[in-house]
Amino acid sequence: MTQTQEPARSRTFTWSDPAANAAQVGRRSGIELLRAMIAGELAGPPVMDLIDMGRMEADEGRVAIELIPQEFHYNPLGTVHGGVISTMLDTAAACAVHTTLPAGVGYTSLDLNVKFLRPVTVDSGTLRCEGTVLQRGRRTALAEARLTDADARLIAHATSSCLIYPLP
Repeated sequence: MTQTQEPARSRTFTWSDPAANAAQVGRRSGIELLRAMIAGELAGPPVMDLIDMGRMEADEGRVAIELIPQEFHYNPLGTVHGGVISTMLDTAAACAVHTTLPAGVGYTSLDLNVKFLRPVTVDSGTLRCEGTVLQRGRRTALAEARLTDADARLIAHATSSCLIYPLP
């Protein structure tokens, strides 16, 4: 991704074909798929390039992602848009659920309940979002995600329910 600041701002980015990853969903467990992305064996999903999410960590039942706030994340009030924050929370919570799934099993978010606690600007420093699975059953899972700033202050919190289902 490239970004310019002066005099006019612009941004360009590239992404890989998401079909390559989608083809692996039924063949690898969730943790294997995410670790392949982290290792660079598979490309990350396009949304990560779109909002410039960075480093990812994945363990069974836990995922962490990072993002450095930029001007292109801003809303009209001059702070990072709640949709960007929600995307980070949804990604961390849902991917934490994904780490617990065997090959041949998929999931989708049923809901996302977000609490915004502090505004975020470029001065907030690197944001870190950690998602963890609270409870997983056969058909549903409950996860939470916590977003903190560079000073480890809680910025936002979310809970998410996911539907778990066998892939065709």
